[in-house]
Amino acid sequence: MSMQTSTERIRTAVGHIVLMFGVLVSLFPFYWMVVMASNTTPDIFSYPPKLLIGSHLFENMGKVLDNIDFFGSMLLTLIASLGVTVLVLFFDSLAAFAFAKYEFPGRNLLFGLLLATFMIPAQLSLVPQFVTLAEFGWIGSLKALIIPGAANAFGIFWMRQYAKGAIPDELISAAKVDGAGFFRQYLTVGLPVLRPGLAFLGIFTFINVWNDYLWPLIVMTDPNRLTLQVALDQLNGIYGTDYSMVMAGALMSVVPLIGVFLIGARSFIADLAAGAMKF
Repeated sequence: MSMQTSTERIRTAVGHIVLMFGVLVSLFPFYWMVVMASNTTPDIFSYPPKLLIGSHLFENMGKVLDNIDFFGSMLLTLIASLGVTVLVLFFDSLAAFAFAKYEFPGRNLLFGLLLATFMIPAQLSLVPQFVTLAEFGWIGSLKALIIPGAANAFGIFWMRQYAKGAIPDELISAAKVDGAGFFRQYLTVGLPVLRPGLAFLGIFTFINVWNDYLWPLIVMTDPNRLTLQVALDQLNGIYGTDYSMVMAGALMSVVPLIGVFLIGARSFIADLAAGAMKF
């Protein structure tokens, strides 16, 4: 018995060590970004490389604010990210609920076509989307950033798979007996159960929109209205680049994402734990 206990302790200790090593490896790129952002460009290219945080962080952040409209671009990116995330959560979860819990003609065919869109590179849709938005007169506006991303195949697929296993058919039947229509079933039965899946999809969508570079570069034609990633690209010089300033800008753009991830992950874990307690 004691031998078994000792073996289990050793396995647990080894598992903890491996996990800690994985965490350190995952955090090192972020730490290295902080090191580069807090030193000067010559320090970055010095040998041996400096591994400690320097004293030039606020100086480099000041250079970023002097060269681009950082907070204006961040506000525009925040509005676009929130807008796309809210629309994706609504439309994708609504479609997923229908695919998962309702029988209707052509359901499997439509879902198969939805999965087939995964094989189409996103770059192929850039020109048709741009032409369509130009016909609507939306080029250069917030609508061009938000509306094309209002729903996506991955979100529907993810939420459908989650809804299929998380929502018992008995709950749907009970709601139908009570006279609830489709939208009431979706609001009262589907959404409360789908919250953990929605939390993950919300984090995933927000981060993707926040970090998007190519689409905003194409549709935002006003140089005074640029998203954050496009604005940060202006920090790269033609004949020389202040890499410490660039890394400071990248660090400033990442900080809001960390907050969103921590808030969303906390909600995700709390909802999962609450669901486990109920079942």
